[in-house]
Amino acid sequence: MDTLDQTLTPHTNSELDLTAVDEIVARHQNERGALIPVLQAVQSHYGYIPPEAAARVAEGLKVYPSKIYGVMTFYTQFYLKPKGKNRVMVCCGTACHVKGSDRVTRRVLDEIKLSDGEDTTEDRFFTIEQVACIGACSIAPVVVVNDKVHGKMTPDKTMRELRKISEAADE
Repeated sequence: MDTLDQTLTPHTNSELDLTAVDEIVARHQNERGALIPVLQAVQSHYGYIPPEAAARVAEGLKVYPSKIYGVMTFYTQFYLKPKGKNRVMVCCGTACHVKGSDRVTRRVLDEIKLSDGEDTTEDRFFTIEQVACIGACSIAPVVVVNDKVHGKMTPDKTMRELRKISEAADE
C-alpha cells in the first residue's frame, strides 16, 4: 500500500466519531475554496487530521483523495499524526543555524529520547519541530515553546524551559 493509501484509507477497527467532520463539511458544502478551511476546522477538532476524517472530507466535498493528500502534505500547518500537548519549534534558518540551532535540536532530541524520524514523544507530551525560519533573526537562535518566542537560546536554556513545563505538569 503506498503512502497516499495509508494516509487516506480509514482504519477498519477505528471508533473515531466523524460527526464533527460531517458538520464541518455541511457548513462549507457549497463554498468555493472550502477545502483548506474544512481541513483547518477538522484539525482544530481532532488536533490533527485522522485518515478517516480526510476520507470523509474527500467524500463530502466530492474531491479526489489525492487532492486532499496533496493539500495536507503541501501546507506545513496540517498534521497527519497526533501532536504533543507541548509544541517546541527550533528555528533552522540561516541566522539560527549559524548561531547553533543544530546543537539545541540535538540536545532536545537526546534528552527527551525521541526515536529516529519521530517528532512526538510516546506519551504525546512534547512535539519537537525544526522549522525553516521563524523571522526573528536578530535574536537567533530562536526556539518557540507553546507559541512563546525565546531568543538567544542555548541547549541548556532550552532544556530549562522544557523542564519547567514538565515540572508544572507534575504538580
